Amino acid sequence: MTNKVTFFRNQIDEKLSEVMKGSQPETLFEPPRYVISLGGKRLRPILTLMAVDLFGKEVETAVNAALGIEIFHNFSLLHDDLMDNADVRRGSATVHKKWNANTAILSGDAMVIEAYKYVAKVPEKYLAKVLELFSDTAMDICIGQQYDMDFEQRCDVTEAEYIEMILNKTAVLTGCSLKMGAILADADERDAEALYQFGLNLGLAFQLKDDLLDVYGDPKCFGKKIGGDIISNKKTYLLIKALKNSDPVQRKELDRWLTAEHFDKEEKVEAVKKIYDELKLKVISENLIEKYYLASLDCLSSVNVPDDRKKELIELSENLMYRDR
Repeated sequence: MTNKVTFFRNQIDEKLSEVMKGSQPETLFEPPRYVISLGGKRLRPILTLMAVDLFGKEVETAVNAALGIEIFHNFSLLHDDLMDNADVRRGSATVHKKWNANTAILSGDAMVIEAYKYVAKVPEKYLAKVLELFSDTAMDICIGQQYDMDFEQRCDVTEAEYIEMILNKTAVLTGCSLKMGAILADADERDAEALYQFGLNLGLAFQLKDDLLDVYGDPKCFGKKIGGDIISNKKTYLLIKALKNSDPVQRKELDRWLTAEHFDKEEKVEAVKKIYDELKLKVISENLIEKYYLASLDCLSSVNVPDDRKKELIELSENLMYRDR
């Protein structure tokens, strides 16, 4: 990471450590503090601050908005883990496993409220536009999550439907993070929208990479068990392509695992991964990731600031695309 990215991350981490500190009752506020303390890339708040910096403005006006975005992101992970019945997040027990489902629901609700409180601290002249963007994004994420759950009951999900789902569930928050920074930096609408599109395409590439790492990543680096999407029959790009490209023998094997109610988890992961390997889906997925990554850079190139100011955003993007977790 560049010195600037490291500085922004440290700034965000320091302020996040104060979120909900001392709030009572402990049973409500300890789980959110726990989730936030698990770390993560802090990608979205860093992007907000980098967007402000891109236009040469002071980042201080955007810190609270950036914190709100990160709190909301962690809320979405908390509830996502509950709905997926996931055991591990960032190498640690998920909230519903460490406490219980009811605690996860209510603590997540508290995080949404806290996120809005932070975003609402932006200077008054930006408030209406920022809140509209944030609220639209929050609703899009709910829509994406619903699509994701709906897809669990289907075996005919198309690639286009999947891309729309991850656009809503994941990519819009990346786009929002950047556009919010642009708004707070008084960027013109054209540049703010170009940054938003940069974020959308980067977010799509990021999620596709995440899906790929869930199958082909190193569990020591990835922070959670490999094959979780396979075990839960998540309609990822890999599975959608496998269902579409498989021959009759491979399709029969896939259907057997998708409908099995009792199975050995490791055996299922290995069997499905074997089909992915036979269909060369790792390379196909990597090519799609590259497509969206290059599209993101094209959007960034149209932002009307000197190219040398974009270098750190480009470097951060590269790190995301070639990461191992």
